[in-house]
Amino acid sequence: MSYLTSKMVTIMVKERTFVMIKPDAVQRGLVGKVIQRFEDKGIKIVAIKMVSVKRELAEQHYGIHKGKPFFEPTVNYITSSPVVAMVLEGIGAIEMVRNMMGKTDPQKADMGTIRGDFGQSIGRNIVHGSDGPDTAKFEINLWFKPEEISNFTRIDEEWLTE
Repeated sequence: MSYLTSKMVTIMVKERTFVMIKPDAVQRGLVGKVIQRFEDKGIKIVAIKMVSVKRELAEQHYGIHKGKPFFEPTVNYITSSPVVAMVLEGIGAIEMVRNMMGKTDPQKADMGTIRGDFGQSIGRNIVHGSDGPDTAKFEINLWFKPEEISNFTRIDEEWLTE
């Protein structure tokens, strides 16, 4: 989908991203509030499940950080309680979701963002979202089988973009 303005062409790309609602949000009963923010924005959920994360999956997910001081504590944290894994879809979904989440450190995240409103420390920052297209593809394929992802059009999609 694209539209033309008088001086430039903007291409609007529908994309998918991976989001994980982390154990602190699950334990604090914030899952619905986090999901509601994405849906209110017009981002479509095309896959969702609650997962008790096994160590192997956590190590694969955070594999790029292996050897760093925070790797073990992060793996232990993610495996300590269920998470909610989702695939979200929308125009510019990766950047939009990242902006909605706010900075990784909730102390530095703007109020109005998920982390700014609900998080208190970097080690318990409520939510994870893919940081780019390659990461999104990797994480979606790691957490979901193709048949677990729905392809459908929401009735309001035509009203969200020009």
